[in-house]
Amino acid sequence: MSDVGRDNAPRSRPVMSHVGRSATPSNNNNDEENPVPDFQYFGLTPRSPPSLQGFLEVWGVEVHARPDDVNKAQHHTQFYDCNNLVVRRGQPFQITLTISRPYKAQTDKLWVELLIGRYPSAVKGTYIPIYLQDELVKGRWGAKVISAQGNTLGLSVLSPADCIVGRFRMYVAIMTSHGIRRTSRDKATDIYFIFNPWCKEDAVYLSDDDQRQEYVMNDVGCIYYGTSTDVTSRSWIYGQFERNVLNACIHVLDRARMPLQSRGCPINVCRVASAMINSKDDAGVLVGCWDGKYVDGVAPTAWNSSVEILLLYYKNRQPVCYGQCWVFAAVLNTVLRCLGLPTRVVTNFSSAHDNDANLHTDIILDQDGKKMLELTKDSIWNYHCWNECWMLRADLPPRYGGWQVVDATPQETSEGMYRCGPASVIAVKEGQVCFPYDAPFVYAEVNSDVVYWTQQNDGSLVKGEVKTDEIGTLILTKQVGSDMRMNITDLYKYPEGSREERSSLETAVHFGVVKPEAPKDLPKDVSVKVQVDENIMVGSNFTLALEFNNHSNESRSAEVQIYGYVMFYTGVPKVQVTDENIEVEMEPNEVQQAQVVIKSKDYEDKLVEQLTLQFLITATVPETDQRLVIEKKVTLQIPKLRISVEGEVAYGREVSVVVQFTNPLTKTLEHLVLRVDGLDFTRPDLMLFSHLPENETLRANFSVVLRRHGRWKIIGSLDCPALRQVGGELELHVQ
Repeated sequence: MSDVGRDNAPRSRPVMSHVGRSATPSNNNNDEENPVPDFQYFGLTPRSPPSLQGFLEVWGVEVHARPDDVNKAQHHTQFYDCNNLVVRRGQPFQITLTISRPYKAQTDKLWVELLIGRYPSAVKGTYIPIYLQDELVKGRWGAKVISAQGNTLGLSVLSPADCIVGRFRMYVAIMTSHGIRRTSRDKATDIYFIFNPWCKEDAVYLSDDDQRQEYVMNDVGCIYYGTSTDVTSRSWIYGQFERNVLNACIHVLDRARMPLQSRGCPINVCRVASAMINSKDDAGVLVGCWDGKYVDGVAPTAWNSSVEILLLYYKNRQPVCYGQCWVFAAVLNTVLRCLGLPTRVVTNFSSAHDNDANLHTDIILDQDGKKMLELTKDSIWNYHCWNECWMLRADLPPRYGGWQVVDATPQETSEGMYRCGPASVIAVKEGQVCFPYDAPFVYAEVNSDVVYWTQQNDGSLVKGEVKTDEIGTLILTKQVGSDMRMNITDLYKYPEGSREERSSLETAVHFGVVKPEAPKDLPKDVSVKVQVDENIMVGSNFTLALEFNNHSNESRSAEVQIYGYVMFYTGVPKVQVTDENIEVEMEPNEVQQAQVVIKSKDYEDKLVEQLTLQFLITATVPETDQRLVIEKKVTLQIPKLRISVEGEVAYGREVSVVVQFTNPLTKTLEHLVLRVDGLDFTRPDLMLFSHLPENETLRANFSVVLRRHGRWKIIGSLDCPALRQVGGELELHVQ
């Protein structure tokens, strides 16, 4: 609430002052800087400038920032579209000074100064004087002369492998008898320092070069979604090397007011970044939205690239609308890879959102077997995307380094903010949920049991079936060096029922995780299986095939209720579309079949993105009071965008990219937005269509000049209120 002045104009509250609490304000903004004098006098400033004849003067500083020059090639930063030098910490880089006369090692005293932020301090590592030495020492700042010819002086500069990550201002200082002479402020000599997975001394060191190429250098990837039995992939442009993305990533840390002196720790950087990618409590990058209403923003399913999102945030200084889990994960992947951290996107299928991380995912039913939405607070997401970052965990026992879970989707708070991790994947597998950060929540996401309760007339709950194998059924990431998927479920959990799995569970329980117990002596005479056809196209009718098996030597009957819902991928029903009741009679040891037809007219006008239908089948056996509960999810298929190229695919040639799509629904689609990424790497190409009648095909042409060698991926999406998550891609190999 703002104050009101005497003229009734609103007046903002004054910013809290540091005066009386500290000598200087917090140094938490990489963009801010302090003025540095070109000449710093010893003692009082003389009335007239002193004579500096004979003292060395620096006329120019060359940092060799071109992509084909020595520094960027050696530091694996040649792909950053940045005019400044980008180097990885813990590794020497070269600069060349143009000086007023030949360098005299015995009498000339010069050094390099690096400063970051507005209040640089030597004790906090934000002001760094780098003095010339005979030999460079690992783990310390240092510089040595590598060449001295005439009026040029070549220096090799070494940073420690734990230095601050960010943009440093550079000066060259020379000692004179009257004071210190410095080079003038020159933004062209600013140097970006980032994490270094190639350096053994860096906490993010990754020994395998193929993995470094995939998890640090690859700027295009695959993200998996759908269900564990119907996995779909989509390509995503991470674009960590594109122009201004590095500045945008540093701005993300600045907006969090992260102290500069703590930006050398990958644990801290990951934790801050996971909070800042969502806007829930800190005006971060993306606004989360799961209700299907996106009129004032972009639907999460329409994005194809992190670049547009980050540059919008950097330009407007406002959160971008909208994101869901895979968008949060993709943008976080870009931020961390851009800063040098090995990072990958991971998808957990059948992911439990357990509000209290107690290994219970509680589903409450009424006496007719219908889910009571007002009482069921836990949910099972079809899938959930998060990130893994590779790092040493100096705060944990040695074996718990390696891959760490970091999740930017705002689900639950951690230490008062919507963030999650880093949590050691090994700790999750071993049940060591006592280790920071947020290991109990991640453990529950992949290990929770599903508990079905029935509410009685008096409001009491009776525990029914407990299912132990329905959560974390499949965990995937992209394979190194290809677009194939890699199953990493065994990194998170031991096989169900194994000795190691029991040991892990006992460890988790020891540290406070509550494991539900299944009711004893529940009758299990009858079993039910549910099958549907594969690859059901949206707009089609399909059949639920039910198979009832009587395993007893006596006759059994089953009273079956079938409820169908259009469902958000988060496990939350939107609207009910099916309500069927059937009765089944079974002779001893007999199998009976039943079918329920689902018609497209019942669901087509009610669909949300992801096109998921959920069927809850409950069956009661009157003879034994056995109650069976089965949930079946069906993801409808959408025709892909057809993307092709016309013209010769060669460097420097102009080609035409053709995008086509045919409406699969029995109604006209309206207000369509076609978005194509990869033609211009910093922004998408957009095309609007007012309507697309049933069975009609739209066609769009885009021209592009191929100005990059190698792999070139073009990704398209089509979005409209009635049909979302329409995508397609084309991969070119430019010679």
